[in-house]
Amino acid sequence: MSPVSLASLRKGARGVVIDVRDDAQSLGDEAHSTLSRRLLELGFIPGEPIEVVEEIWPGGDPIAVRLGCTTFALRRREAGAVLVAVEAT
Repeated sequence: MSPVSLASLRKGARGVVIDVRDDAQSLGDEAHSTLSRRLLELGFIPGEPIEVVEEIWPGGDPIAVRLGCTTFALRRREAGAVLVAVEAT
């Protein structure tokens, strides 16, 4: 199966991080970090297991994702930078 954007996944979806796209979206911090850099620093690295554990309703944004043993809240636009190989259900 080809990788899909984490932003397209719904609650209960599981998979493995394949890549973080470098979208060059600046976060406006002192280090001039990009979104992709920050995600990599948080642990969104290839090979890490990931699961969408919750979606805020209505609208489904942000989403809560479990990465390894840690849970993060991400906006869908942030999650769009993460590519995931989804497990078959």
